Amino acid sequence: MTDVPLPRRALAEFLGSAFLAATVVGSGIAAARLSPGDTGLQLFENAAATATGLFAFILMFGPISGAHFNPVVSLVDVALGGRSRRDLLAYIPAQVAGCIVGAVIANLMFGLTAVSISTTHRASPAHLFAEIIATLGLMLVIFSLARTHRGSLAPAAVGAYIGAAYFFTSSTSFANPAIDVGRAFSDTFAGIAPASVPAYVVAQLFGGLLALGLIGALYPQLPAEDPREDLASLIPPT
Repeated sequence: MTDVPLPRRALAEFLGSAFLAATVVGSGIAAARLSPGDTGLQLFENAAATATGLFAFILMFGPISGAHFNPVVSLVDVALGGRSRRDLLAYIPAQVAGCIVGAVIANLMFGLTAVSISTTHRASPAHLFAEIIATLGLMLVIFSLARTHRGSLAPAAVGAYIGAAYFFTSSTSFANPAIDVGRAFSDTFAGIAPASVPAYVVAQLFGGLLALGLIGALYPQLPAEDPREDLASLIPPT
C-alpha cells in the first residue's frame, strides 16, 4: 500500500474516520431514542454498531491506507518502521478532520444542530486508566497480527476487540485521539466534553507508548514469508 499515492491514502483515512465517527455518534443517538431509560441496552446497541461498522470500514479502506483511522496507530506504525514520518503529516489531520465531519453528519442525520458541543465530562482517574488499557490492547491486537503475517484477520479482530472493550473498560474504550475530538462536537450519548479531551489524548498516547515496548518484546519483526514455501505445497509428491 505504500505504492498508493499519499493523497489517495489520506482521502481513505479521512473517509474511514468520518464513517467511524458517524457510526459511533449516530448509533449512540439512535440507541438513546430507541431504548430510553435503559443505559445498558443503549451501550450494547452503540457497541454492536461500532464493532460491525469497523469490520466493514477496515475492509473498505485497508487495502488503500491500512485503515488506521487513529493517530496512535499511525504513530506506533511509524515508530516500528512500517510507515514514514511524512505520512503522519497527511494521516493525522485527515483522521481528525474526518472524525469531526462524521460527528457533524451524524447530528444532521438525526435532525439535530450540526454542531453541539458536548457537556459530558469523562476524565475521571478510573476512565483515564481505562483509556490506557483500552489503547494498549488495541495496539497489541493490530500489530500482533501485522507482525505475524495475519493481517487479513484485522477487520474481524479489531471490531471484536472494540465491541468487547465497550464493556470491559469503564470509559467505553475511545482509544483514539481523533475520535475524542470528533465526539466533542455532539452533545449526545457518545459525546465527550472538550475539557476532557486533552487528558484522554495523553492517556491514549501513554497506552500507545506502553504497547510499543510490548510489541517489540513479544513480536520481534519476523522475516518475510518465503513464497517458495507456498509453491512447494502445490507440487504433488513423486
